[in-house]
Amino acid sequence: MSDPIRIFIADDHPMIRAGLAGMVAGERDMLQVGEAGNGLDAVALVPALRPDVVLMDLLMPKLDGIGAIERLKPLLPDTRFLILTSLVEPAEIRRAIAAGASGYLLKNATSQDLVSVIRSTHAGRRVMAPEATDAMIAEAQRPQPGADLTQRERELLGLLAQGQTNQQIAELLGIALPTVKYHVTNVLNKLQVANRTEAVLLALKHKLVPPA
Repeated sequence: MSDPIRIFIADDHPMIRAGLAGMVAGERDMLQVGEAGNGLDAVALVPALRPDVVLMDLLMPKLDGIGAIERLKPLLPDTRFLILTSLVEPAEIRRAIAAGASGYLLKNATSQDLVSVIRSTHAGRRVMAPEATDAMIAEAQRPQPGADLTQRERELLGLLAQGQTNQQIAELLGIALPTVKYHVTNVLNKLQVANRTEAVLLALKHKLVPPA
């Protein structure tokens, strides 16, 4: 018989830790080796225990689950980290994957699903909750800011990023001042921002204009 899957549980809710511990105890091929109520305690305890799989809550005091994974993964490259959370945010999912998480599962998953995911994660497979996958796909399909800007509006946005005034833009582009104001208004509306500064910051963030 092969060795059991050694599991560490990190969650700030005692009842959730107890529930996960009971689930693990009910599986003959799994063994709980420790637990923690926050990310810092997990970072302190996990290296010595060398678990095969860490069930890591996302939102915890002192240090969140992703921060804990970032610190632990370089020390334990063979340990699999499985995020368990109620949060479905594409930015957090990306952070988790970048930190080294092998799985991202929601806390509304059934015990049977969780046990299956633990085994899959331990076997080296990456597992994502369907809701997490859907959130990532929806974000990817969402139009990016500035996608509907015309070439002239992009050119004008680049000049705004350089700090040019409306009068200077009019002279550089060889157009009337009212036309510049019209284009600026269109740019602000399309980017859904309130002023030129916000437009420039958004443009730089999404690489709509070259950095200064």
